[in-house]
Amino acid sequence: MSYFTRLTDIVTCNLSELLDGESDPQAAIVQIVVEIERGVASADRSMTTASSTRERLRRELDEHRERIDHWNDQARNWLKTGDERQARLSLICKSEVEDLVAGLTQQLNAAIATCDHMLTTYRALQARLAEARRREQGLVQGATLAESETVVLGDSESVDSATSERIEDELSRLRAELEGEAD
Repeated sequence: MSYFTRLTDIVTCNLSELLDGESDPQAAIVQIVVEIERGVASADRSMTTASSTRERLRRELDEHRERIDHWNDQARNWLKTGDERQARLSLICKSEVEDLVAGLTQQLNAAIATCDHMLTTYRALQARLAEARRREQGLVQGATLAESETVVLGDSESVDSATSERIEDELSRLRAELEGEAD
């Protein structure tokens, strides 16, 4: 039986509710961790694809913007030589490229939004995976289902440096609050 059909199912799930209905929570959490790991891998692939698309569109836009400058220079040169017809044709080409740039700019904005969304989803999946692994560890160590919610792994290797820094900042803030309360 599969617990999740979409990445958003993983992000929005309540592990406690999933495990409450299981006759063997330990086996269930193992399956859930495997499915979340697959989801993380899928999100990673999607992020890579979205990032590649974003960078390709940026390069393509840069090239077309150079073409706009080229056609503008061509029109100027044709006017200098007195050939208004060729200058007009150059400006028509420039206009076509400008229209293309407008469309590509919209695509780039969509690609940037997709990258941002995928990064947010990826981070949420990583957080859900860390939670599931903590629950799994708690159940393996013999904790009850309720106790497994509060299991904290020592020096969790699943915490990246940005998260670790955020946690340290939060700890500093909490310490300062406690010192303020003690005064």
